[in-house]
This record gives sequence, C-alpha cells and structure tokens, in this order.
Amino acid sequence: MMQKSICLLLLPALAAAQQTEPDRPYRQAVSRQFHMPAELNGHRLLKVVTDYNDNVHVLADNGFYRVSGDDVVRDMRFRPLAQRTPLDVTTQEGSGHLYYLYEDKWLTNGYAGVPYMNLPKGRYNRLAAAADGSVMLSGAQGMALSAKGTLSELPALPEAVLDLQAYKGTYYALTAAALYRYKDGAFSPLHRAQGLQAVAFRANEAVLGVNGRYFAISLANGEAAGQAHERVPVTDIRALAAVGDRVWAGTPAGAFREDTGGLYRYYASRRWLADDAVKSIASDSEGSVYVLSATGLSAIRFPEHTLAQKAAYFERKVRERHIRYGFIANLHLDPPGDAGSSEMADTDNDGLWSSFYLGSQAFRYAVTREPKAKRYAWEAFEAFERILSVNQVKGFPSRTFERVGYKNSDPERWRPSPDKEWEWKGHTSSDEFVAYIWIAAVLHEMVAETPEEQARVAAFLDKIMTHIVDNKYYLVDIDKKPTLWGRWNPEYINWYPETIGDRKLGSTTIIAGLQLVYALTGKQRYKDEAYKLINKHGYLKNILIDYRKIGYTPGYIHEGIDMGTGGWNHSDDEMAFLTYWVLYRYAFTDEMKEQYAGVIRNHWELERPEKNAVWNLITLGTAGDYDAGATAWWMRTFPMDMVNWKIRNSIRKDITFIPENFRGQSTKELLPLDEQPLHRHNANAFNLDGGNGGISELAGDEYLLPYWMARYLKVLGPGENPIAKQ
Repeated sequence: MMQKSICLLLLPALAAAQQTEPDRPYRQAVSRQFHMPAELNGHRLLKVVTDYNDNVHVLADNGFYRVSGDDVVRDMRFRPLAQRTPLDVTTQEGSGHLYYLYEDKWLTNGYAGVPYMNLPKGRYNRLAAAADGSVMLSGAQGMALSAKGTLSELPALPEAVLDLQAYKGTYYALTAAALYRYKDGAFSPLHRAQGLQAVAFRANEAVLGVNGRYFAISLANGEAAGQAHERVPVTDIRALAAVGDRVWAGTPAGAFREDTGGLYRYYASRRWLADDAVKSIASDSEGSVYVLSATGLSAIRFPEHTLAQKAAYFERKVRERHIRYGFIANLHLDPPGDAGSSEMADTDNDGLWSSFYLGSQAFRYAVTREPKAKRYAWEAFEAFERILSVNQVKGFPSRTFERVGYKNSDPERWRPSPDKEWEWKGHTSSDEFVAYIWIAAVLHEMVAETPEEQARVAAFLDKIMTHIVDNKYYLVDIDKKPTLWGRWNPEYINWYPETIGDRKLGSTTIIAGLQLVYALTGKQRYKDEAYKLINKHGYLKNILIDYRKIGYTPGYIHEGIDMGTGGWNHSDDEMAFLTYWVLYRYAFTDEMKEQYAGVIRNHWELERPEKNAVWNLITLGTAGDYDAGATAWWMRTFPMDMVNWKIRNSIRKDITFIPENFRGQSTKELLPLDEQPLHRHNANAFNLDGGNGGISELAGDEYLLPYWMARYLKVLGPGENPIAKQ
C-alpha cells in the first residue's frame, strides 16, 4: 500500500489564505407547537394574549385557556371565573394586567381585583384598557367609556368594530372603512380606506392591513407614512402585530414578518404553525411571537446560538435516533411529526446518505481529535464493509441490507443473503459508487492512522474496483447483468453526446476512483487502466467538457429512459462535487490537477446561485474558489426542524419568478433553507413546493458535513463547542 502523498495534506494556496471567520452567535427562528385539549375540538379559537408576566392566554368561544408547559389548558386558577367564558380579553396598556369582558361586566384580577364595572347585559363584546384606568367598550348597539366608576355611552360607529385598542393613552377603533380615534369625548375618522382588516401600532404610526397590502399612517394627522407594502408573501392580511420595530402579519396562508432590505420571512406549514389560517398574533418581552391559528397555538422564538451549538444539536439527534447498523437512517413517523414514533427504514441510497455523515465525522476528527468522532466514522464504515460481505457476488457492493422480512424500499430489488437472517438490496448505482470513493478518501486522509487502518480502507475499495475493472467497467449484479446506472464502459460513456451530462460525469467518477485506488494500493494495474481510458477512450477530454454545454438533447434512450430530457440533474451535481475532492487531491500529475481545478471552477460558477455550502467548501478545498457569504448564509438558515412537512411557496407574492429554464431555477433569489421544502443535497434548491405531510424525518448530517469541512478548511472558528460532551 502506498503512503499518503504530501499533496493530499496541503490545501490549495487560495484556500489557505482564506480568513477564518469567528463563529459568532446568531438568532434563528424555531417553532414550538402546543398540545391542545380535546375540549377545544370543534370550537373557534379567537385571540391570543400575553400578560406582563409573559403568561400566554387563549380565548376560545367555549372558555379561557392558558399555556402550561407544552400544553394549552383551561384557566382554572381563579375559581369565580373558571366556568365563565369571556366575550373578550385584553391587557391594559402600560401595566400588562389582564382585563376580562363578560356579558354583564368587565373586571381585572390586577390591583387586588378592585377595578370592575357591571354592565347592561349583552350590550358589549369588545374592550380596551388604557393606562389611566379607563376602559373602552364596543358592541353592536353602541360604545361606552368606563372611567372613574361611571359608564358614559357613546354613539355606535357607522360600521361594525373589528378591533379596539388603547395606544399611548388614546383609544382607536378599527372598522372595514376607517380607523377611528377617540378625542374630546367622541370617535372620529383618523384615516379612511376600504376593506380594512387589521391594525397594529408602533412608534408614532398605525399600521393598517387590507386584502392586498399593508401600510402605515401617521398618528398625528392620519396621512400615509411611506410606501404601502404590496409585495408581501400573502396579501390577504387578517392580523397585524408590531414586535420591536418589525411588523408581523397573519393571513389565511400563514404568517410573515418584515426582514432587512425590504424582504420578508415567511412562516407557514406545520414546520412553523399548527395550521396556516392565522387568527391572532401576540408577543412577549423576550421577542417570542405566539401565533393562534384555526386549530392551535404556535410559538416562534429566536434563540441565540452558534454554528457549533447547532452542530451539537444535530450530532445528538443523529446518535439518538438515526443510526441503523451504522447507516444514516431516514425515519418514518406515525403520527406525522411525532419523533417518539420514530421507525428507521432503509432507502434507495443508504450508502450515499451515510457517506455525508461518515465524512462529517472524518473532518470532525481531523479538527478535534475527539475519540468519539473516530469511533463514529469507523462504525459507519462497518456498514460499508458489510455491503460487500452480506452478498454472494465477489466485489459487488449491495445498496443496503436488512434483517429478513423488514425491507422497505423497492422490494423487487432485494435478494436473499447467504446468511439466512439477512437480505440485501441489489441494483447498485453510480451514486453509491461515488459514496465509496468519497468515504475511502476522507478515511484515508483523516482517520486511518495506522498501517492496519489504512489497509482496511484500501481493501474495501480494491474489492469494488477489481469487480468493476474485471467486469469491463460495469457493476454486475447477481443476475449477471449490469445494473441500470453502474456503467462506466467506454461504449456506454462515449455513446452520450457532450450535451448530456452522463458522458462527463461517468468519466469523472471512474477516473477519480482509479486514481484513488492506485494511491491506496499501489497496484499499477489501476494506473494503467486509468491512462487507457484517458488516452484511448478520451475520458480526460470528457472530464474537461464545459458544463455550460449541457442542455436539452432528446432521443438518447437508455433502457426506456430518454437521457437528454427532464432538465438539469441535481443528483449529478451531488455526485460530481463529492467526486471532485477525490479527483483533484489524488491527481496523477500537477498538470492534471490544474486541469481538474478548471473543471471544478467551471461547475461551481454554474452552481453559485444555489449557495450550497458543501459545493462551496469542496471547491475551496480543491480549486480554491469560495463564496464565504453564501456558505455562512446556508449554514445559518439550515432548518432546525428536519421533519418533511408539506411546504408551499409558489403562492408567494414577494419573490421574483424567472422564465422556465433547463436548470430549474424558478426564482431570482434563493429562499432561506428554513422556508424551502426539506431536501437533501441532490435536490433542486429552487423547488418552491414539496414535502410529504410530516411522515418522515431526515437526520441533519446534511448540515454536519459542511460545518466540519468549514472548520477543517479554517474558514470558520471553533465558537462555543459542546460537541465533545456528546
């Protein structure tokens, strides 16, 4: 076996020159959804209110409720009120005390319960409480001001009152036609507009929402303050709240808040909300936002953490419920979203998905030298070794394996193992092959420290490559036929025109594999085979094809599949970039390395709009190019919730759509990852809609790999790192 060459241990000069960014704490939205009592089934949820203690309350048409831990429970604390249903509840401006309106009185438990007033029964259904102790009431029959023990009736407004609030000592009433202000003993219009639906107050402005936009008016004169906000995610604005200096809006299709630069963050789907029909929004003193929708209550919070702490979260999550025989496991959840129901299941690409986790632990070990990281990498590698030993075909890697009777994916592709307790899955493809060369490379470089460990990695890859070379560059299954995608034979590769990516990609992956296995084993046969493919069959020329040539090329049918249609293949991007690490760092010559750097740079430039942190960091570790801002943005917006909820962004009005194109880029700018449908690295990041309703959960290794690569390549500092405790 050959020793590790010096070139493998040195980063490109440009990579080494990159500045190490400190891992500064940042805030990322996370959702908490509360359990609702069965007694609320079929009842209307009306309003969410937070008091000065940051206690959260929910008004429903059958009673008054509060948050207790993770549950919404009926508020039984004040026995005289426990069985009564308020018509409205509000907090007093300034004090934050709760004020209750019943059909025959208003009252508060603040101030030792002294403030209250008996009312004409059934006359009022809304109230607001000002800091001076007065209370404004409204109902279908009129309005009234309760002050200093006296109830002064006021004329009804021309339209029904939709909202009643006290702000800076002044009362405001919203109707569909105007925002009214109480002044000098009467309400008068401050601003008229048709179709008003919601109001909130901030600084010296009122923010008004209609179906189509929201806009601010001056409280001094009622005139418009700035431009109306029309390009918002959802235009039918039913609820508004001012949280700090940001406006939050509730709609029938989720909630959104103002972000910087005229952008918005959009919170919809079960990733964020119990359901999307938002009824009411409130906030607490910590800036957490409580969104009441038709069926439940959700909190959107903004905890501060570092990327290291985020990595620690996913490390723990992986070890808790995502390791199946060493593989990374996708989870089945029943009921949807319930982590406690987790059931690990095989997938079509267990090896590929597991290679991301193994890679993360290899880079983690290279950075930290933590024994657990090394252990986890070898545990994952045991699964890769088993894919060879579990079947009866020499050197043929199974896709995956499982105990008899529990297979999940593609049942027609499973075969019995010589070990009667097990079954294995055939039909192994080129993306699995990429996983093999990737994990062999990173293990060899970062984890295999002894001659015995290095020999173990070399033997694994040697068996697979011997099988491929002996079978004329095919993966040949137990049926003695090449698998659908395990094909690198020149007749197959060069059958494709330069405009179909398989010609370039297939040449890239097999040359990378031959370079690597030669470096690991020292067997001249592999180097000779690589040069035969390069010199006789043009594989280097294929590798150098400009990616900008790839395009729609119909008519090339492989086993019933038209290989030149269907748009850009993002799985090919995933395979290519993992391969680039191997291709570049194990190049036979410096000249080839320079050629490969150009190939990587050419591909990376096309991929830059997707901001993929792995593609960025692999390019940095090879060709030396890097988009630091995109990488940080990608890792910071990577979602904390890995349940595959149904996501729908195509309805949004705040994004700029571009014409349909071969690459499948749907919008001018990429949405933050925690607003996108959940996906792995092989999907189109510009897909706006997707998800399966929460019946599965990914592990989070998709984040762990770029995090530890960034640490390894010294573009990210350590930050606070509790991972060693895992």
